[in-house]
Amino acid sequence: MSVLIVIPARYASTRYPGKPLAELTGATGKKRTLIERSWRAAQGVAGVDRVVVATDDDRIRQHADSFGAEVVMTAPECANGTERCAEAHAALGDGYEIVVNLQGDAPLTPHWFVEELVAGLRTAPDMGLATPVLRCDGSALNSLLADRKAGRVGGTTAVFASDQSALYFSKEVIPYTSSSYADADATPVFHHVGVYAYRPEALRSYPSWSVGPLETLEGLEQLRFLENGRRILCVEVEARGREFWELNNPEDVPKIETMMRAMNLD
Repeated sequence: MSVLIVIPARYASTRYPGKPLAELTGATGKKRTLIERSWRAAQGVAGVDRVVVATDDDRIRQHADSFGAEVVMTAPECANGTERCAEAHAALGDGYEIVVNLQGDAPLTPHWFVEELVAGLRTAPDMGLATPVLRCDGSALNSLLADRKAGRVGGTTAVFASDQSALYFSKEVIPYTSSSYADADATPVFHHVGVYAYRPEALRSYPSWSVGPLETLEGLEQLRFLENGRRILCVEVEARGREFWELNNPEDVPKIETMMRAMNLD
């Protein structure tokens, strides 16, 4: 099955304007922008036929051109990354069998997260969308809780049924647990990894669906699938010793840089 990776990138982020062009310093002191690091992460995924950056901003387009990325220009009216992926896929001829949305704020996404995500969707013909979830250890859970306590909107959590179909996604930490966890402890909380794999029919339909109250309240694009009666496959992935965090706020830059140094990622 042919696979396209789209990296949606917009300059006008509410929480972090200009985020795709924010620089992150790697383990050897090399500075690269968030969008370049996300593109490099996509290049490391096996079994992918094409990788493109989808943006509506000339500053991002020019920068992506400078490091060799293929760019598809999309409309400023795209409400989120899924709509931008749908427009980019249509502009490329609508011919790929799986479209992956590798959001441009997760440069630490390991290649096997995406590979296992695509494999999971291939084995679930009744699902139009799949997304990875990563069980939090105590350290990750405590970081999520610290963000909420400080009033920051950080990572997203997911809950799902025994058949791995999503029940809900939230920027709050769910499910509630009254227990305390040491850094290395496994917890019942799953961090939603902001990557999606779509079948073309679901991706084409998405922009025409109504935006419901849950998507509006949470600001989570995947909730539009649930609110319109579509199932989402949650594919559990393993960190294999790698740390994972997304760049949601300026305060996340030093955190991610520390992780990159610890993992010797340049």
